[in-house]
Amino acid sequence: MDYKKTVAPTNTQTRDIQSMVGDENVYEVVSVIAKRANQISVDIKTELEKKLQEFAPYTDNLEEVFENREQIEISRYYEKLPKPTLIATQEYIDGKIYYRNPLKDKAKK
Repeated sequence: MDYKKTVAPTNTQTRDIQSMVGDENVYEVVSVIAKRANQISVDIKTELEKKLQEFAPYTDNLEEVFENREQIEISRYYEKLPKPTLIATQEYIDGKIYYRNPLKDKAKK
């Protein structure tokens, strides 16, 4: 997913959890959002590492430190993205997260 085009807010907002969850189990919904936030965090981290690998120096000399403007700009861009928990919460509110509980499925049968 392209996290750059997300409509999630960049700062934390207070939300009414009861109206957001509805008749679902609050703890189950929070767990789903947390797991999705972990997935997003891993995706963003691997994407950032892949982009920064292009600028990695191949020398083992620790005395030479190079400042690369492109590398700094990429890092700043990723710092400005919304936090993974905010993205996951927005995805849940928009109905983009699909989850199911196998224990509930067995109980219905």
